[in-house]
Amino acid sequence: MTRIKRLETIARHHGFTDFKWIDPKAIIVSQWVRMKCEYGCPNYGRIASCPPNTPTVEECRRFFAEYHTGMVFHFQQVIKDTRKRRAWSTKVNVGLSKVERDLFLAGYPKAFMFFQGACRLCAECVAARAECKKPELSRPTPEAMAVDVFATVRQLGYPIEVLTDRSDQMNRYAFLMVE
Repeated sequence: MTRIKRLETIARHHGFTDFKWIDPKAIIVSQWVRMKCEYGCPNYGRIASCPPNTPTVEECRRFFAEYHTGMVFHFQQVIKDTRKRRAWSTKVNVGLSKVERDLFLAGYPKAFMFFQGACRLCAECVAARAECKKPELSRPTPEAMAVDVFATVRQLGYPIEVLTDRSDQMNRYAFLMVE
């Protein structure tokens, strides 16, 4: 089995079928994304895997530069009820963490997943990375790593728009770096 097929088989085994390959050099890392986190996101400083508990924008650029292979996972969903949205997101993120673990065990020690939504694996987040209750599972979002998800996924032909109503269809994205 080729390397690519092996990676795809692991993703599909966990129920993830909507994904595309990306050259990490095509991932757009921008300072404005970090500013939006700091001045616009209610998770800023409240979740252990969100800024300011993440690397600087320049460190994020250097991180992505260490990889030659990436996958972008696409999730479409309409969920009006915020509580159900959180439960759905947590379930997806748990599955994504299993993909990363299986890739690691399959001989890809650099495998690293970025969740499609805030970690929220715990009912109450401690907000400090050093005190995280599930550090082996907790992962940042691409946005927490200063990724311009809008521009990056549009390069792949994926849909993404600013949502103006809870009844709008969400298009969320998780990123996996693997060597």
